Amino acid sequence: MVDASLAFGILVAIVTIDFVTIKETPMTADGFELNAFLPYRLNRAAEFVALRFAAQYKARYQLTRPEWRTLAPLGSTRRPMTATEVGAHSAMHKTKVSRAVAALEERRWLTRNENEGDRRLEHLQLTKAGLRAYVELTALAASYQAELDALVGAAGMQALTAGLEAIERAIGKVEKRPRREG
Repeated sequence: MVDASLAFGILVAIVTIDFVTIKETPMTADGFELNAFLPYRLNRAAEFVALRFAAQYKARYQLTRPEWRTLAPLGSTRRPMTATEVGAHSAMHKTKVSRAVAALEERRWLTRNENEGDRRLEHLQLTKAGLRAYVELTALAASYQAELDALVGAAGMQALTAGLEAIERAIGKVEKRPRREG
């Protein structure tokens, strides 16, 4: 069995080398600078950050990313949620949420309770074991956040936070607009 810290170090090295290589390679054969395209850059940055944390919770709990992304909102709200609410909170497709719910239920980390008013809905809630795992995972997350803070630096984190808040405000504006029909 591979030591979890060794596996984590290897993953970090691979992702870092890949990120540096792509960042330094011009992508302008057709006049389009891919590395300047915001959606591309955000996706790469998000993957880098998410994969490093995923390696930690995968090594410790054998959790998949969808399982973590399902567990997190249930633990952070400490209230029952529907699968639709979990999907909206975590930006996951309902199929991924459904599979994650089944896996967490199999671990006995969550329960499903049928909505008496609408039997198509189920309320998901963490069990004591699920809540315990969530608390342990948030300690791991806090440690990882401190690692990121040190890696990026205070000024970088402030700039990143301001940029993300601007994007989140823009998302809010776009989501509030009425959709145009065909």
